[in-house]
Order: sequence, then structure tokens, then C-alpha cells
Amino acid sequence: MDSGPSWTLIERHDGRPSLRSRVINRAERAFVRPYMDHIDFNDPRDMAKLARVDRVARRLRPARGTAVEPVSLGDFDAEWVHGRGVPESRSDKVVLYFHGGGWVFMGPGTHRRMLTCISRAARSPVLSVAYRMMPQVSFHAEIGDCLTAYRWLLAAGVAPADVAVAGDSAGGHLAFAMVLRARAEGLPMPGCIVALAPCLDLDLTTKLSHPNSRTDSIISPRWMASLHRAFLSELDTSDPAISPIHADLRGLCPVMLTVSATELLVGDSERMAERLAAAQVPHVLAVWTRQSHVFQQAGNVRPEAKASIAAIGAFIKDPMTYIGSSQPPSLTRHPG
Repeated sequence: MDSGPSWTLIERHDGRPSLRSRVINRAERAFVRPYMDHIDFNDPRDMAKLARVDRVARRLRPARGTAVEPVSLGDFDAEWVHGRGVPESRSDKVVLYFHGGGWVFMGPGTHRRMLTCISRAARSPVLSVAYRMMPQVSFHAEIGDCLTAYRWLLAAGVAPADVAVAGDSAGGHLAFAMVLRARAEGLPMPGCIVALAPCLDLDLTTKLSHPNSRTDSIISPRWMASLHRAFLSELDTSDPAISPIHADLRGLCPVMLTVSATELLVGDSERMAERLAAAQVPHVLAVWTRQSHVFQQAGNVRPEAKASIAAIGAFIKDPMTYIGSSQPPSLTRHPG
């Protein structure tokens, strides 16, 4: 695929975080990070607790004006999310979304409110995929489920160029891994990839010693090391099918990466942006100061989350116009 001229758009959102962001960051550091630190992924009781998170979240009422429709994709489910005012048509541009959660927990329920915001910003329906997760299936089978969802959209008549593949954290990894596997199997490229704080290199060496291990309000080296020991230690992290950071990226569709400057996974996005530039893939790297991991989850509360989601929506609508547009206020723009 000829994705057009090579452009790199670097957005640095500096400045003092909003009061709401500072309060949320403190609460996450006080309650979320300590809880995550004590999860034993080899303990069935802890895994059962994690499994309940999405089941409970699915019972919550969607945001006003949101339409949610369940879908069966055979061995797993998905749901359509239409934000308020988003047309019912699914024959035009759609977002194919893979949730985060370390490849082992969370789901459409935990992400429904954020995806409602993304749907409204992009003016497009979102297909949120409840792919099967470890330990129920293998790591490779998770990627396979994501590819099945992409094939399902294409079979339903959605043009590849009208599919925006997106995900956060582990789901950001799956977005890249699925597109790379689709390309390897001869399927057409989607219109773009949007990855929110993705984990793109499963070799944890640099992450575990990164200075942001002290500033990330959610993810700690202890949590990542525990997850790796339980589920990822047998994988060849140098394999591009496992760590997309090592893949041949030439001809990839346009990409948006968005990440916090103070989170543990910032290096993955920065390195991927360098690799995309070398491969002449049009891309955006948006770096936000002192935000938490996947801060867009607080899209209805955090001003920074609202601004980031608005940018994500604009990128999904027209990636190349977004990348080639005039310099937005307070951003730094560099042509590739």
C-alpha cells in the first residue's frame, strides 16, 4: 500500500496538568497501583477477581444517548457502540477496538464510556471486541480473534480503508499485531491505526529499569514482571509477531500514537515513532505531560482526556489531513 508522503507530526502537550488530572493521579497512586502490585497472576482467586471487573462494568448504564448492540463472532463476542448523534449506518467508516488489560482482563464493559466518547468524536460506530484472553487461550489466539473480527467487518462490506483499528495498552499491541498478521496473510491494510499507550516490545528489560517506574500512577515494574512470569516468559520477544516494535513497517497505514510522558510505556511509543519515520509511514506521536496510563478513560471528567479524544476523532476521520494540517496551538510539528 502506498500510504502517501512521509510525515511525522509530534505533539507535545506540556504545561501544568488540570486540577482534575492531579486529583485523579493521586487517587490512582494511592489505591489502584497498590492493588495492582499485589495481584498474583498464578493465583486462581486473583484471576477470578480480575474476571469480575468487566462483568460488573457491563451492568453500568451507558452514557445518555449511547446505543449498544451485542454481536456474536463465533467463539467470542463483541458489541457495537454508537455515541450520541452517531449515524446508524455501519457501511462507512467504523472503528475496530481492542481493549487493554494486560491481555488477561477487562473488556467492552470497562471501555464502553471511553468508546462512546471516541465514537462521538470520530462520528463513527465502534466495534468493541471481547477477544478471548489468557489463560483461556494462547497469546497467539488472542491476535487470531482480533483478526477474525477484522475479517468479519470486511465480509460485512466495510471497505478496508474505512476501518480504523484502535486499542489501548495491551489492546494497542493487538492493534499493531493484528494489522501485521493481516498483511502477512494477504489482507488489505485498514485506513489507520490508533494506539493509546501501547505495549509494543514484550522484552521488559528497559521498562523495568525506566525512571518512569517511579512516576507511573498505575503500572509498576512489579506488576509487569509478575504478568510476564505468568503468561509471557515462554514467548520469543524478538519475534515481530510478538513484539511489533521489531516488524518491517514499510507500507503500513497511517498511525497515531498517544502516551503520557510520565508512564512506564512511553518508550514503546517513542521507539515505534522512530521506526515508523525510518519506514516512511505517516504518523502522529502525541505526548502528554503528567497524565496517567490511558488517561482517556476519564473522557467525561479530565480536560486533557477530552482534548486527546477530540484529536483521536479528527485523526480517524482523515489521517493524512490531520498529519498535514497547519500547526495547532501549543503543539510542535515536524515534517518527516
